[in-house]
Amino acid sequence: MKKTWGGCGSKIKWLISWPLLLLLFLTVPNCAKPRWEKFFMLSFILSTLWIAVFSYVMVWMHSLHRSSSPLCVFAGDYNRLHTGIPDVIMGITFLAAGTSVPDCIASLIVARQGLGDMAVSNTIGSNVFDILVGLGVPWFMQTVCISYGSEVMINSRGLVYSVVLLLGSVALTVLGIHLNKWRLDFKLGVYVLILYAIFLCFSILIEFNVFTFVNLPMCMEP
Repeated sequence: MKKTWGGCGSKIKWLISWPLLLLLFLTVPNCAKPRWEKFFMLSFILSTLWIAVFSYVMVWMHSLHRSSSPLCVFAGDYNRLHTGIPDVIMGITFLAAGTSVPDCIASLIVARQGLGDMAVSNTIGSNVFDILVGLGVPWFMQTVCISYGSEVMINSRGLVYSVVLLLGSVALTVLGIHLNKWRLDFKLGVYVLILYAIFLCFSILIEFNVFTFVNLPMCMEP
C-alpha cells in the first residue's frame, strides 16, 4: 500500500512539475554533460535569471491578496482581511523561504561533499547579497531610473526590531558554531533551527503589536 501511494505521489509530483522542468531543460544548458561543460557561466546566468523570474511571480501572487480598500491607506500594505497577515510577516516567512530554497540546496550539496566552510560561507554571503544588492538595486532603479527623486517608504517600524533580532541570531549562530568546535553536526542543526523558530516567533509578535506598538490596526473593508 505504501509503495502504491509512493508511486502515485511521484506521478502527481511529476505531472505538476513537468512544465517547469521542460522549460528549464530547453533554456538552461546542462553542464553535467561533457558537451555543455564550457557553458557553465551561461548556465549560471540563466539560472539566476530564472530565480529572479520565479521570485517576481511569488511577489506578484502575494500582491494579488493585498487590500485595495481606501480605508487601508493609513494601515500600510496589508493583505486582505481574510488572511490578516502583514506584508512583513509574509516577507520573513513565505517569500523568504521560497527565495532561499536555491541557497538551501546549494549548502546541502556542498555540505554532503564535506565542504563545510563553503556551506557556511554560502549562507552568510547570500544574506549579505540579499540585503545590500537585493535592496540596493531595486531601490536605485525605483528612485533613479523609474521615478527620479522619489522615495521608497517603509511602513513597518517593527523592522528595526527585526534587524536587531537578525543581528542577534547571526551572533548566536557564530557562537554556537564556535562552541561546537567548528563542526556541523546534528546538534548544531537543531540549535540553529530553534534559533530560527525563536526569530520568527518574536518577529510575528512584534508585528502584531504584542510587545510594543509598531503598526496601526488592521483596517476593515467597507
